[in-house]
Amino acid sequence: MRFNNLQSALEKYRDLVIKEAKQELVSLKKANTGGLVDKIKKGNVKVYANSLEFNIKMPYYAAFVDKGVKGKDPSNLSPNTKKRGQQAPNSPYKFGSGKFGGTFDKFVQNMTDFAKNKNIRFRDQKGRFTEGGYKSMGYVIAKNIYNRGLAPSLFFTTPFKKYFTDVPKEITEAFGLDVANFISFIVKQNFNQDVQN
Repeated sequence: MRFNNLQSALEKYRDLVIKEAKQELVSLKKANTGGLVDKIKKGNVKVYANSLEFNIKMPYYAAFVDKGVKGKDPSNLSPNTKKRGQQAPNSPYKFGSGKFGGTFDKFVQNMTDFAKNKNIRFRDQKGRFTEGGYKSMGYVIAKNIYNRGLAPSLFFTTPFKKYFTDVPKEITEAFGLDVANFISFIVKQNFNQDVQN
């Protein structure tokens, strides 16, 4: 089968997905996404006789931001927590699963740095700062996120599905894939390439 202009069509599609994914991340300005906007890069797009390669480079934790992360135990939340319940019930990822590197102590340190950078501190009912430093705040934030999880942003999944309709139909026909399988293949290929690092 001949793939007329398929390479350039896929490159255009890749660029549109990247552009909108970055816009989605910018709209999450209050969220700590680890500087993902600057870390999403163009990857290879190649079409072969019997296969294709479609990559968008991003850090492994992009999958957590996109799909969310299930909380370890939502019943173990602080009574003062505003967000309650499981935040990502359908996510394939879960805090405390042991499948990915990282420790709770490291997570607390990251949240401590986040609290310090954003000047998030304990306050009383009148809005005055109270006792408890950034480390204590970092622990509270980390514990609550760990137990309730992170809600999915779908920053990548949404534009990917949106622009898939613009991809020539010959792609799925050529490789015997339906839309759902193609989307699953691309997401898995992009999100799992660096997961173990």
